[in-house]
Amino acid sequence: MSAEPHHTLPPVRLHSDAELAREALGAPLFARAVGLARWAGPGTRVEVGGELAAAQLPEAVAALGLDADDEDAPVHTSRAWRVAVDTGLVDVTEPEEDGAGAPGCADATRGADATRGADAAGAADAAAAAEAEYGTAAPGEDLALVTGGAPGDVLDLWLAALDSVLADAAVPDLDELVDALDAGGDIDFDRLDWNPQREADFLDGVLANLYLLTVAEGGAGEGAVPLPVLAASMVVPEGMGEPTDEVLERVSDTMMRLDDQFRQLEPIGLVEFRPLDEALLAEAADEDLAAASPDLAGYDDEDVSRYGMVRLTPLGLYGVRARMLEAGVEAPAIGELAGKGADVLLDTVSRYPEGSAQAEIEQWLAGRDLPAAVAELLAAARGEDEAAPLRRLRCQQALAAAGPAAEPAVRSVLDDAELGGLARVWLAELGARDVPAPDAEMVFWLTIDTIAAQLAADGETRELPLLIESLTAHHSGFFEQAWRVEHPATADVLEAIGRLHLDKKAAKEARKAAFKARSRRS
Repeated sequence: MSAEPHHTLPPVRLHSDAELAREALGAPLFARAVGLARWAGPGTRVEVGGELAAAQLPEAVAALGLDADDEDAPVHTSRAWRVAVDTGLVDVTEPEEDGAGAPGCADATRGADATRGADAAGAADAAAAAEAEYGTAAPGEDLALVTGGAPGDVLDLWLAALDSVLADAAVPDLDELVDALDAGGDIDFDRLDWNPQREADFLDGVLANLYLLTVAEGGAGEGAVPLPVLAASMVVPEGMGEPTDEVLERVSDTMMRLDDQFRQLEPIGLVEFRPLDEALLAEAADEDLAAASPDLAGYDDEDVSRYGMVRLTPLGLYGVRARMLEAGVEAPAIGELAGKGADVLLDTVSRYPEGSAQAEIEQWLAGRDLPAAVAELLAAARGEDEAAPLRRLRCQQALAAAGPAAEPAVRSVLDDAELGGLARVWLAELGARDVPAPDAEMVFWLTIDTIAAQLAADGETRELPLLIESLTAHHSGFFEQAWRVEHPATADVLEAIGRLHLDKKAAKEARKAAFKARSRRS
């Protein structure tokens, strides 16, 4: 998969390997490939390239239990055979392309019995030549992994099958290929305007965008993504307002292209796909499909779904993530920090959306001795570096997940300059008794730290001015004291308050305080 290295995506929640392996074995195309691998034997004949001989197709169709009268059955069977060969489920020995072995066989036959008649010798020659046209096939060693291997072995085979299917999906349809054949029988790629690597990269980009639209905070989640949205994500330039006619035409072409590709990808279990409505295609025959597509904000689900809907399955999320990891993309998964220290946990989840951070923290706490785990979290939350306020915010999130068992460790930091305010807030929310009141210095420090954490987590959101107003309104003369707070983020926080405070007078006071804070530290 082609992707920019070191790019971090939101974390994904994956099913267990055992569950995913069961899904892989149940994917129709993979199941058929396994079935053909079990069927292959000494009598199986293959052509150059490892394809099943045409005369073998009816038997292979029957072996899969497909309807012999279904015109698509041979296509499904050929695709499954190709996957079986590409994944190593089947081993093939291809024929010699020039049939060079035939004459030697015929000579040996004649030498062994010179008394045979000319007709008998000719028949032997013909049989040997015919046999030399075909290669053989047998179950591959990897077939044993399907039933005897670990779930990870099955998933490795499925990933190899996915590679094979993606390679096929990136190839133009047969009619286009036939039209692009030159006089010598080779494909004229210039005439076809098809670059194999470019097409593979495009499909990888589509899957990466679908993955991001699925796992992003507020994204599709377990729901489906409308095909126009996915097509637009590949075509419409970022920041473009009203799309031009040219861009709409490109979106339309991309929708049609994706419709064909997702039909091919669904049988391997990568996606669940609702294709474009055939009636809709007829309605839009004389205009760009994208131009005729609905404003997604103004139509109900049924209107939108007519233009196609696609969803990555749990197995699909696993597969796309595996390909991105191989390409050097940072694509974290919930739970992979469970064995790491608290310092790694807080640093990492500080970059996660809140919901994902909560899920990761809960898995980290599970199975640990809670008092010891909380003490480790509190120690990791200390610091004066730029990321420290957000670490403390995530630590507070972890304390909420730990519950009352965290109380002894939290009480032990009540006198800590950096953690004492956080500890008091948490104990108060818990309803604990005998919580000492904070002094003014701690209150101001905690206020600066809290706003700094929110700025680091979400930036200048619509909700932040309300939080700022709430935190500052409780302290008369707040800005007269705030600029003196010994916190690395004091000046930055006061400047942000100056931009965001809903009261103009307070905003002006915040800007003056920010200037004093910077002058004091310079």
